[in-house]
Amino acid sequence: MRSRHHDIADDLRQQITAGRILPSERLPSEAALADRYRVSTVTLRRALSVLQMEGLVEKIHGKGNFVRRPHRKIMYVGGWGTLDPWTAAEPDLRVTIRSTAVQAQEHLATLLKVPTGSPVVEFTCLSVEGESPHGLARAYMPHDLVSPGALDDASTYREAATRFAFLGPPPTAVRETVSARLPTPDEASVLRIGNASVVLSITRIATDSTGRVVEATLLAFPGDRVDAVFTTHHVVDERQGKGRQHRTNCGSSRGRARKASPAT
Repeated sequence: MRSRHHDIADDLRQQITAGRILPSERLPSEAALADRYRVSTVTLRRALSVLQMEGLVEKIHGKGNFVRRPHRKIMYVGGWGTLDPWTAAEPDLRVTIRSTAVQAQEHLATLLKVPTGSPVVEFTCLSVEGESPHGLARAYMPHDLVSPGALDDASTYREAATRFAFLGPPPTAVRETVSARLPTPDEASVLRIGNASVVLSITRIATDSTGRVVEATLLAFPGDRVDAVFTTHHVVDERQGKGRQHRTNCGSSRGRARKASPAT
């Protein structure tokens, strides 16, 4: 038997999509809605939770439940390792930057190919529009590659950080691993999304001409707020024999991160 809270969620969803409840409009109080639908507040909150996980409703502590405005998407350009310059320059978007010295724990040490406990510098960049975060980037560089003073003032890297670009000199090679997954508790808190929301996750490893890893960046974008574009080049197709080159389509491939399926 279908649960009552799903019926309530369906009714509220229909009102929102039909425009009878407008974006940014505050919903009636939970007590008032419970009375309207003749259910307990527990059942009513379950219905609202469904809409919150779908991204239609946002609960703001101390203020109530509001219909969310559709989020403007930002664009990440794969291979170049940066937000689209036009997107990054939008006046309503701002990026906060914080840097700190840390020791590379096991996972980070593996990404950077350094001994566990090695000193590295972490740059945390958060892209925000109004009160809505659009993307989170955590870039890590070996301590000896960071210029003096960067720990006191990240302005040396500000221009690159605002575009989520490489902080150091252009690398010789870049490897980007892309997946759609649930957020970590920290990501859910920083990005202000539900634990059941999907994020587009990109792990970007940059190396120099000697093969040294000069930067490892972990990026996370809410799935409803990003487009990722990748351009393919000549690659070696090992399945067709050693040394044989396989030419792929040269052009842009746009992938949208959705809840139903991964985006690449």
